[in-house]
Amino acid sequence: MDRKLGISIYPDKSNIDDMKEYIDKASKYGFKRIFSNLLLPNKSKDEIVETFTDIFTYSKDRGFEIIVDTNENIFKMFDVKLNDLSFFKKIGADGIRIDGGFNNMQKSRLTYNKENLKIEINMSAVEHSIDNLFDYSPNRFNLMGCHNFYPQRHSGISLDFFNRNTVKFNQRKIRTAAFICSKNDDAFGPWPITEGLPTLEMHRDLPIDVQLKHFIAMDSIDDIIISNCYPTEDELKKISSISLTEPTLDIELENNIPEIMKKIVLNSELFYRGDISDYIIRSSNTVLEYENEDIPKFNPKEYIEKGSIIINSNEYKQYKAEFQIAKKTFKNTGKSNVVGKIADDEIFILDYLKPWQKFNLKLKESEK
Repeated sequence: MDRKLGISIYPDKSNIDDMKEYIDKASKYGFKRIFSNLLLPNKSKDEIVETFTDIFTYSKDRGFEIIVDTNENIFKMFDVKLNDLSFFKKIGADGIRIDGGFNNMQKSRLTYNKENLKIEINMSAVEHSIDNLFDYSPNRFNLMGCHNFYPQRHSGISLDFFNRNTVKFNQRKIRTAAFICSKNDDAFGPWPITEGLPTLEMHRDLPIDVQLKHFIAMDSIDDIIISNCYPTEDELKKISSISLTEPTLDIELENNIPEIMKKIVLNSELFYRGDISDYIIRSSNTVLEYENEDIPKFNPKEYIEKGSIIINSNEYKQYKAEFQIAKKTFKNTGKSNVVGKIADDEIFILDYLKPWQKFNLKLKESEK
């Protein structure tokens, strides 16, 4: 199952032309999933159906999977029954998100719908919600999970709570999703107040690409959705350049770095060696690749700080040319060159790299 990037659209807050332009732009940058809600205040039921059918048909023609947020009131408004979800199929949805208003027996029943729509449940609910749902034997192949987003500052969920809930979905092999948010000052969500719109509170003030990199490095979330609209084109472009399967980190290089060291950092295939050190992440494959190169001393700082990028000099003999990243601050032996560092707001992602995992480094935009 491939990881998907997604966007959110809010027809009650946007006009059709703006949404279609956004959908086209997102499609160009490789996005494949849409989250929306069935809210159109002061519109008749026929007008609501017409609007959503239009925008959903347009999206599906461009390859998007569409999950629409629903609740008990929506079911009542459109006379939807638990054993007949054809209304959602009619307007072009591939699945429905359900949260409050349905008990676990009803949720389980919905997963067996004859329309074969996906049923998405809230992953940010109480800790044992998925365990309780499985007491009613749902069809897990039609079941999905997605965390909430949180417009009020300080209301986003903690990393610890996120991990405890997410692992339960991972263990049951249920497809998962979570939200990241644009830092565009004009971006909005479904509610009047939006102080950012992340799932994780720790993401609220981070650039959108760093939020994405964190989720990829954690590797517990399948689909990652931008919660607010509209992100800038620069944000979409940055996201589209990030690997969805391997951790990626932005770096800054020292001034006047020797070309051979720059080549090692930017052109090598890097792996986290499996015999773990408390101090460094090692990628030893560079030793053989550059064994015949001259690696002089360059910037052998007395203390090497966490996030520093290290290339061993000639003086390290059999360790010459080894690529390393510092996991903590330690005193240099004098034989290691500090050639750059991980971007400051991404250093925390180092803690999520796993032994034998491939990872990517990219020169920070301001450094190019």
